[in-house]
Amino acid sequence: MDEDKQGVPSPEGEVLPAETPVETTAVVVQSGGARPPALPPPPPTDDDDPEEQGMLRMSFMEHLEELRSRIIKALMGLVVAFVLSLGFCNYLWEIISEPAVSALKHLGVVPPRLVQITPMESFSIIWVQLPLLCSVFLASPWIVYQVWAFISPGLYKRERRWAAPFVLITAGLFIVGGLFAYFLAFRYGLEFLLGIGMSNSVTPMVSITEYFDLFVNVTLGVGLVFELPVLIFLLTLLRVASPRFLLRHSRYAILAIVIIAAIVTPTPDVFNLMLFAIPMCALYFVGIFFSFMLVLRREGKQFPWKPVLRIGSIVLVVVAVIYFVFAHYHLHMIKTWPFVTR
Repeated sequence: MDEDKQGVPSPEGEVLPAETPVETTAVVVQSGGARPPALPPPPPTDDDDPEEQGMLRMSFMEHLEELRSRIIKALMGLVVAFVLSLGFCNYLWEIISEPAVSALKHLGVVPPRLVQITPMESFSIIWVQLPLLCSVFLASPWIVYQVWAFISPGLYKRERRWAAPFVLITAGLFIVGGLFAYFLAFRYGLEFLLGIGMSNSVTPMVSITEYFDLFVNVTLGVGLVFELPVLIFLLTLLRVASPRFLLRHSRYAILAIVIIAAIVTPTPDVFNLMLFAIPMCALYFVGIFFSFMLVLRREGKQFPWKPVLRIGSIVLVVVAVIYFVFAHYHLHMIKTWPFVTR
């Protein structure tokens, strides 16, 4: 027992203590008494990654509290816009009802006016629902900003710099979609619907409730559809989709766009369907272009703007020359050679 407790002699004649592990003794013997090698550095954590710096870590309850705060602020902005819209209700109703008045005049309906069916109809539409619809468009930049402020803590620091472009483009596309519905899609569709029964001795008499419901469905529907590029950009930003994936499945996207256009379009004719579907398809490919720009930025590459702008300028000049020639010489297309005549 006493011999077991005695030390182990080293190559230099020194006696090592009995508690020294065998592995340590082997290291000392192999290294000739030098200091043992240092341990490898610990693996880097997420906090050491420069991509992760600046990202806010929040618990589930903190996320809910942040969501509640953003919803309240968005509603406050909507209330302010609603109060401002109340002072212009009469002027706003003249603007909203103008497509119906123009369609009835064009169809020869006398008098060209909408009708009130119930006693509360005018008050509900003109003084409640109309300013609410206008407040949605007026407050859309503020509402979009609250959405961005909610999702921005989970983005990289460099991606948060896109706050201003995101808010301006998203709100701008929503407003442009509403204007497109008001000046083009809704007018053509309304005149088609009002005149479809006049050949069968049916005189149109439209109540303001039915008219306003159709107007809201079309304008809000088209406004939301115009957010397609932003949706594609966000899916690419979150790495859910890629430009290659979107281009590869573009035929399915076009089919879905045509189905959505058929639902949003107030009329069943092909002309109004194409009036909705063609801009939506164009917006889909615009979204793919922005998605491609984002991927190039991530990879540290640059888009070849110079050749693209050069080709685009040439195309615009050619189109402008053709339009000037057709307009100046009063030309139009025909089906036989030379395909152009006066």
